[in-house]
Amino acid sequence: MHKLSHFEISQRRLSVEAAKSAERLPIYGLLQNVRSLYNVGSIFRTSDAVLLSHLYLTGFTPYPPRPEISKTALGAVESVPWSYHKSAIHVISELKASGIKLLVLEQTSDSIPIWSLPADILPVCIAVGNEIGGLTKEVLDNADLAAEIPMYGVKHSLNVAVAYGIAMYKAVELYQRTSKNM
Repeated sequence: MHKLSHFEISQRRLSVEAAKSAERLPIYGLLQNVRSLYNVGSIFRTSDAVLLSHLYLTGFTPYPPRPEISKTALGAVESVPWSYHKSAIHVISELKASGIKLLVLEQTSDSIPIWSLPADILPVCIAVGNEIGGLTKEVLDNADLAAEIPMYGVKHSLNVAVAYGIAMYKAVELYQRTSKNM
């Protein structure tokens, strides 16, 4: 075993041009009122890593071009399909009309542990909200399912970009388990 060099790793990755035409996973992301430019950049990077179908930035979530987003996205703004929309509800309505379920990553009275997601949740849009207040009631009211990342220590939540990454990779795992495409 040896640690792979940057060159060896880059040989395993898609180019930006190849990523633009690659078949994407049936997984979408929605950010509602995420305030930190650095969290948005990190979420772009995770979205690229999982070959996300589309990232929707809504509300007062900042969007490219911004140097702070670019700094943490490390070029993912160029490889991830994304769009900005003032209203999260409008986006959710369009997604649901296309047969895409809405999974809110939020601690609710009905949320299940993230590792208990049912395979039939795909195709799915995973929504995350503001770092302090989370998702709005309006978004929660439109959810097909709520999931949370169980917290066993003193703190009650993870950073939104970290939580987004965990949820995205759980969705990828479900896709891999139920599909012959990967």
